[in-house]
Amino acid sequence: MKKLFKGSFISLLIVLTLVSLSLTAYAASYYIHDPMENPKAAADIIVDPNAVYGYSPDPDSARLGSFAQYDWSDKAFVESMKQEREEYHESIKELYQIKADMEASGSTVEEIARAVSTRRNEIRLEAYKDDPEGLEKLKESNLKTFGNENGGTPDYFYQKYGSWETVIEKAFSANAGADAILGLYDKYYDTYIISGDTNEPPTERGQNTAEETVNAGASLATEPPAETLVSPTDQAADRSMRSPQTGDRPIILFLVVMTMTGAAVICFVSVKQIIKQR
Repeated sequence: MKKLFKGSFISLLIVLTLVSLSLTAYAASYYIHDPMENPKAAADIIVDPNAVYGYSPDPDSARLGSFAQYDWSDKAFVESMKQEREEYHESIKELYQIKADMEASGSTVEEIARAVSTRRNEIRLEAYKDDPEGLEKLKESNLKTFGNENGGTPDYFYQKYGSWETVIEKAFSANAGADAILGLYDKYYDTYIISGDTNEPPTERGQNTAEETVNAGASLATEPPAETLVSPTDQAADRSMRSPQTGDRPIILFLVVMTMTGAAVICFVSVKQIIKQR
């Protein structure tokens, strides 16, 4: 009888451990979209199970490497950085108003591109006005990436993408890796696609009215449509799980249910054996 109870107890511990691990995996599947499927994000971050949001800066990254020294498992620190990041996203809304005003006054696409691209760099630098150390790291990163401590110039992006429309689009984009380590990757997911980085033709920006531009900018700079956050795309549904913080929640939920079912079966068998012994 003692052996039976001992065996049942050990089996129960194993089952509870499996259930705990499964539930942890389910809870950890933070993002709907996998940051590691985005080449730009993957170039700046690494999978880090100890980090608050499952990712930390890649020490070898030109853009985020200087931030790898910080403790990304520190919830208070990460939440503080997340708040600053949100404020930065909010500040980018100004660019849409600049674009709308310039379109209304008849400015050319090149003139608009130069204005918003330059202002974007200024906004990034202003975000560090109370953080001299962070500002120094940003300038160092800019120098490595663009050859200019203030950031990429309009001419730099035009030479890279060959389109002033794309230079404008680039000004409105955000660093996907930075958002991933701060829990914001899904929220700003729609801002990461840049036409100059794909085979798609540049967007004809000049066709929008001033009001449409401002409204679209407000939506883009805050939060994508609700369905984007709730329903994964077809590609996301078919992807393999390459990041512990990202995954198909239905698959993880299925594993949790299967584990709990196994636990119930083991408990049932154990109880049945106890009754027979009696």
